Order: sequence, then C-alpha cells, then structure tokens
Amino acid sequence: MNRTVCARLFLIALLAVGGVAVGQQRKMDIVKDAIFARKILMDTINTNMDEIEGMISSGKPINLDEAHEHADAISVMLMAFPHLFAESTNQWKPNVERDPGTDTFASPAVWSNFPDFYDRAAKASKSAYNASRAKNETDFKSFAKQLRESCDSCHAAYQKTSEQ
Repeated sequence: MNRTVCARLFLIALLAVGGVAVGQQRKMDIVKDAIFARKILMDTINTNMDEIEGMISSGKPINLDEAHEHADAISVMLMAFPHLFAESTNQWKPNVERDPGTDTFASPAVWSNFPDFYDRAAKASKSAYNASRAKNETDFKSFAKQLRESCDSCHAAYQKTSEQ
C-alpha cells in the first residue's frame, strides 16, 4: 500500500511540475504576443503618419477628409498603445542579438517611468485627435507637427536601437 501511495504522489508531483512548465510556456507566449502586438500597432501608426506627412510635404492641397481618417486612427491606436506594456514584457537585455520582428526594443525606462510614458502616449493621442478635427489645412499641419514632435521625443526617451 505504501508503494501505491508513493507512486500516486510521484505521479501527482510529476503532473504538477508539467503543469507549471506548461503554465510558464503559456506566460511566455502571452509576453511574446504582447510584444508582437505593440510592434504591429506601432507599425500601423507609422504607416498612417507617413500618409499624413506625405500629404503635407506634397505641396498639393490636403484632402482633409482623408487626413482626418489617418489622424483619427492614430489617436485611437495611441490610446491603446501603453496598455500593451505589462511589466512582464520588460524583456530588454543589453548586448544580446535581437530579432527585430519579435524582440522588444522598449527601454527598461518605460517601466521605471511608466507615468511619463503613459502621459506621452496620451498627449500624442490628443494631438492626433485634434488633427482629426482640424477645420483647415493650417490647423491640421500644426497638430500634425505636434504629433510628430510627441512621437520623436517618446522614441528618444523610451526606444532602444539595435546598436544599444
């Protein structure tokens, strides 16, 4: 009978350890998915910003309806963006070869100074929202410039490059 009890306890322990390993793998998959999601979101923000900047630099009259759509999409995405930075996604490691498609380039400063990071995303979202409601080209260009400045300053503070 002792042997049966020991065998059952061993089986339970083995299953528990296996369950922990599966649980840890699931957590790592969620972390990787969150990092991938924010890369896709940022790429989409960038695509919309490229469209806006192309309209502004073309020298042609800006189609405000189209420009508003791009700015509105950016505004919505920037509201969601900081929510993809759970503490578990702080995966930065210096001097490690990273895959630009799947690894994070977010600086650890995102998490040590999260309120500032969050405020910057909100400010950029507000600039994009204001651009999406601009009544004329001059106002649109002004809000688009504010948006670009917000994006650039946030990247300077919170994004690592592959060389860092």
